[in-house]
Amino acid sequence: MKVLMVLTSHDRLGDTGKKTGFWLEELAAPYYAFKDAGADITLASPAGGRPPLDPKSSEPDAQTDDTRRFEADDAAMKQLGDTVKLADVKVADFDTVFYPGGHGPLWDLAEDKTSIALIESFIAADKPVALVCHAPGVLRHVKAQDGRPLVEGKRVTGFTNTEEEGVGLTDVVPFLVEEELKAKGGDYSSGPDWGPYVLEDGLLITGQNPASSAPAAKALLKALEAAG
Repeated sequence: MKVLMVLTSHDRLGDTGKKTGFWLEELAAPYYAFKDAGADITLASPAGGRPPLDPKSSEPDAQTDDTRRFEADDAAMKQLGDTVKLADVKVADFDTVFYPGGHGPLWDLAEDKTSIALIESFIAADKPVALVCHAPGVLRHVKAQDGRPLVEGKRVTGFTNTEEEGVGLTDVVPFLVEEELKAKGGDYSSGPDWGPYVLEDGLLITGQNPASSAPAAKALLKALEAAG
């Protein structure tokens, strides 16, 4: 089982002067769900090399057993320091792709033509795609094979308007994930703020927030198992 995980290369939180990037739990929890299931994991990002970590995601109140395990794992940290360039990735080499969130993807991956084409190619190849928290926002320009938005008519979730409000970034982000998924025709729903909530519709798996990252990874593993 070969799993691709795609991380953001964007580190600027709008015009705030603050840093952003990927959210550590949303990398670490799925990483170990896949690794412990025997998967071969490749990490990729638009720029390659070391992707930016959202500093808030490694603060004590955001730490989990998985994030602590990741930061103490020399092999995982070495892999994170040398991600593959997204442009060099071939869909044929992987069984699935998982996109962790953090605010960074709203700026780069959401508009990245290579990422958009990659997701479209995974779906066309009948391979499942999972995205969590802000990462479902990277689907905004992704099209199904009929040219319609990929999320149109599909049950999807992602970071809610009220969760964005809760972190005080409603007026900073380039777009709100919940609003964008609805605007593209997605059948959007969510659970309680900050609680785990995962939806699966065909090849598309989406999770609402950081707490949804491990359950989304487990749903993806089940989908791969079912596909045989």
